Amino acid sequence: MSLYHFHAGLIRRGNGQSAVAAAAYRAGEKLYSEYYGEQADYTKKGGVRYTEIFLPPQAPKEYLDRETLWNAVEKAEEHPKAQLAFSYDIALQNELTLEENIALARKYVIEQFVSRGMVVDFAVHAPDKECPNPHIHLLCPIRPILEDGQWGEKHRRVYELDQQGNKKRNAKGKYVCHTVSTTGWGNKDTLIRWREEWANYVNRVFEEKDLDCRIDHRSNKDRRLDELPTVHEGPAVRAMEARGIRTEKGDLNRRIRSLNASLREIRKKIKSILEWIAGIRQKLEKPKQPDLAQLLNAYYQKRSAGAWSSAGKLSNLKKWSEVINILTERNISTVDDLRAYAEKVGDRASELNAVVRGNKERISELQELLRMVEIYKEYRPVYNQMNAFKFKGRREKFKAEHEKELHFYYMAARRLKPYFTPDGKLPLSAWRKEVTRLEVETDSVSAQHKEVHGELKKLTDIRVVVEDMLHQWEKGRDQIRDTHCGTER
Repeated sequence: MSLYHFHAGLIRRGNGQSAVAAAAYRAGEKLYSEYYGEQADYTKKGGVRYTEIFLPPQAPKEYLDRETLWNAVEKAEEHPKAQLAFSYDIALQNELTLEENIALARKYVIEQFVSRGMVVDFAVHAPDKECPNPHIHLLCPIRPILEDGQWGEKHRRVYELDQQGNKKRNAKGKYVCHTVSTTGWGNKDTLIRWREEWANYVNRVFEEKDLDCRIDHRSNKDRRLDELPTVHEGPAVRAMEARGIRTEKGDLNRRIRSLNASLREIRKKIKSILEWIAGIRQKLEKPKQPDLAQLLNAYYQKRSAGAWSSAGKLSNLKKWSEVINILTERNISTVDDLRAYAEKVGDRASELNAVVRGNKERISELQELLRMVEIYKEYRPVYNQMNAFKFKGRREKFKAEHEKELHFYYMAARRLKPYFTPDGKLPLSAWRKEVTRLEVETDSVSAQHKEVHGELKKLTDIRVVVEDMLHQWEKGRDQIRDTHCGTER
């Protein structure tokens, strides 16, 4: 099944991330970070099928070595919260072979990224137990490489000028300016163009191979689809779920899929009702046709007159009363009112989805922080034990023996650093309470979706009555016409 996934992100020091570690993960290699003084070893990672580094003509050839390249990137950035690299994850297509996917992706990277002067660390991850969905990773330094092979500036200052062309000053006497990107690589318009071009590249190959499938780069929102995207689970979560172990991300995705299924059903019913209303409106707008109130009255009188028993008349009266109550409570007196109310029900479903979307993003963020806390607690004793050695030789030996544990500790410590209070504590209780509150709120949306379904059932009941009324009205009209024609003969 063809699918579109193009995720863009940043590798930030402020989030506890390392460009060297990110490159090691994507390439499945063991790389040493000079900035952090630690190694990132992903040589046992499965699913890495192909890697390559693309350089623009002016880039030093030594950057073809992955460790050299990313240590150079780390060295060029001095700020402790520096943005280091752009990161892109792009889904490959199951309709194409691995070789076809790689050839297509390489063509796209060379023409869309390298041609702009970008360095691209390219990796292909293809299906195995740890990686069931084929995709590519692109890791690109944010700084451009100048013609002399040196790293350039990421931003430049633009000063505001007055009518005479002089630099403006603010109330404090300082020049008024703002920063702009020197490359435009991180601009929203550039990303939109790259997303669209990837869809175009893939669809051209589909067309060349006479495949009728296509992908669309537009988001659900831009395509007027209210479905919520699921969160990325990752190989570890998928493996646990496959063994029957429930995870927080798995539970969240199950909620999202359930809500999406409910929303699809709501949209389907609303579409059907609106199409029916459009047809009814055309009938009622014909000359000498009764309005909605006339049809309701005629329907009740016809049903009551044809009832054989008082029980039948009572049943008709009950149905009539229910329909009238629904229309009265919702201030529906015309077909236009009926349509407006159906659209209102659809808007309510969209509002509920917006709540879930915001909750989902925040829950994912909090769950990731809580996961970092567990890692931090687990490996903090190892870090303390290392620092307990007074002699450098013993400390370095311990560090080499516990390299993996210390890597996880440093990763968690960097990620959590912005959240520590002055007395060294983390707001764990507040995070957990917020997750619980958001989960309860998200679950309540399911109950509200049921209310929307209830409203749709009432609209469907009205539809049945109105259809029956129209049928009876048209039948009576035809009988009158036939009788009139017979008299003329």
